[in-house]
Amino acid sequence: MAAREHYLIVGGSAAGVAAAFALRRSGFDGRVTVVEAGAEPPYERPPLSKGLGAGGAVPLRPIAPAEDYRTAEVDLRLRNRVDRLDPARRTVRLRDGSTLRADRVLLATGASARRLTVPGGGLNGVMTLRDADDARRLAAAIGTGGPVVVVGGGFIGMEVAAAARAAGCDVTVVEASALPLAGALGRPLAELVTALHREHGVHVRTGASAEAFHGSGTVDEVLLSSGARLPAAAVVTGVGVVPNDTLATGAGVRCQGGIVVDLQGRTSHPWIWAAGDVTVQPHPHLARAGRIEHWDNALRQGDVVGAAMAGGLRAHDGLPYFWSEQYGLTLQVFGRPRTGDELLLRPGAGPRRFLALWRRGGAVVAAAGLDTVRDLAAARKLIETRAMVSAGKLLDPEADLRLLARS
Repeated sequence: MAAREHYLIVGGSAAGVAAAFALRRSGFDGRVTVVEAGAEPPYERPPLSKGLGAGGAVPLRPIAPAEDYRTAEVDLRLRNRVDRLDPARRTVRLRDGSTLRADRVLLATGASARRLTVPGGGLNGVMTLRDADDARRLAAAIGTGGPVVVVGGGFIGMEVAAAARAAGCDVTVVEASALPLAGALGRPLAELVTALHREHGVHVRTGASAEAFHGSGTVDEVLLSSGARLPAAAVVTGVGVVPNDTLATGAGVRCQGGIVVDLQGRTSHPWIWAAGDVTVQPHPHLARAGRIEHWDNALRQGDVVGAAMAGGLRAHDGLPYFWSEQYGLTLQVFGRPRTGDELLLRPGAGPRRFLALWRRGGAVVAAAGLDTVRDLAAARKLIETRAMVSAGKLLDPEADLRLLARS
């Protein structure tokens, strides 16, 4: 009797878990193993920043209940790490010294927080936010009352700033560019989000970077490039991520700022597939292949890749989506605006509520909104149908986007 095929997934990330269950839904009846280095069953990452004011007791929301793994016969191996892939022998070596044979391997290893290489970067109290352990340390630090310095005004940094401020801490955001979130949202929207933070008492310093962290064992001060010194009981650095592609490069897989894949997650080696934040993927909403580092994308790409490994033909080309929660308000972004797109900011925009749409060649291609969930649902339909809508209609305060979407 022939041995059952064995598909091994490296990483209990959103993409890895989604792929495991997609394999089963797509009819794969071989063995499925998920190897995860962490101690906790796979959990959702977006809520981590929401519980930072809880004094260290950060609640973890599982991606799937434990019984779902048993029902689907997915072998979830925690507290272990894959050290090496051997494509010639089709084997995987684990940190505990054991070796597993696999007929196919999926890398869903995600990305790690980029570390600032400045003096004092190793002091206690200088943190990142990427996993549950990071969140627990950060929540405990916030619980002491601050002051908190956030280095990097990206989405993670601004979410941390909002959570720390809501917990009563004195908070300063240090951003090297002209405005936080300007690269992701464009200057007009970045100005509104920055104003929202300033309204809540966050100090925002732009055009500056951290030169060094000072302290005796534990950080107590941040030295800026401007020469300014900021007191700090905790520092959070949010200066981007680095794809965890070491296993892929060691196996000779093509990598270019991440693991290069096609629309179904195939890499340059037929034995190895990849999904999630670690991948550089082609996508109709990107000007060129790149990484889409969002939870929703990881889930959907993992689902497509798992189905493809089982013989499916779907491609990962769904509309990119991202959301952030700050001060109880939900910021959502659909699509990916590009340089040169026409930005249209709907009338009545302010720091607590706005809706913006981007057009390219007359078609609606992206939208972003704060506290405008219903209108964004209509904007999503306009984007997905590549609707040709005039700027005048989109900017008309009397125009109902939901009616435009239906027509």
